[in-house]
Amino acid sequence: MSTKIFCDIADINVIKKFTKKKKVKGFTTNPSLIRKAGARNYLDYCRKILNASNGKPVSLEVFADNYIDMKKQALILNKFGKNVYVKIPVCNSKGVFSGKIIKYLSSKKVKINITAVYTAKQTKSILKVINKNSDVIISIFIGRASDSGKDPIPELKKSISIAKKFKKVKILWASVREPYNYLYAKKTGCHIITVPPNIIEKIENFGKSYNRLTLETVKTFLTDSKKSKFKI
Repeated sequence: MSTKIFCDIADINVIKKFTKKKKVKGFTTNPSLIRKAGARNYLDYCRKILNASNGKPVSLEVFADNYIDMKKQALILNKFGKNVYVKIPVCNSKGVFSGKIIKYLSSKKVKINITAVYTAKQTKSILKVINKNSDVIISIFIGRASDSGKDPIPELKKSISIAKKFKKVKILWASVREPYNYLYAKKTGCHIITVPPNIIEKIENFGKSYNRLTLETVKTFLTDSKKSKFKI
């Protein structure tokens, strides 16, 4: 199975550049990335992202913390385009499972991306409430789990396994830390991996021999030492 690469970014100029890349099949964003990109009006900026995406799938996240406001925000974002996946956190800030809003949006055939997932138990809870005929992405935060000293791969594999009966459910590897994560995602059968732009560029350069890497590394050290005019 081919693992699709999505670009995790909100910068409009970067999106315009990366949407031209055949390797990039979609985009993911979040309020933190959109804030970092300098947005002042959230909805206006989301429209700009969609205009730059060239019709590729884009995940746009709600930031409400209760069912009523989540529903309102999700339905607004959903109207922006057929390529929109409305991003819903797996629980709110109080730890309450977002099952009610996930079930509602799924029943209305709203494309959703459930984010901040870490365990197969959470994946199982999501699968219990969705409409099997709706498009759903489940984003599992591999990198952040690893940062905490945990091995996230068993949870990822379990999630992929229990989601196999749901043809429209895609498991996404989120919070990438290094290019090699892409190869591991392919190995595990992950449907999608969302990757920062700088790591996508490194993936595009896969295939260098160890000898070439050695020479490039040595030359870099030599060049930097000359630029710094170091002496021993």
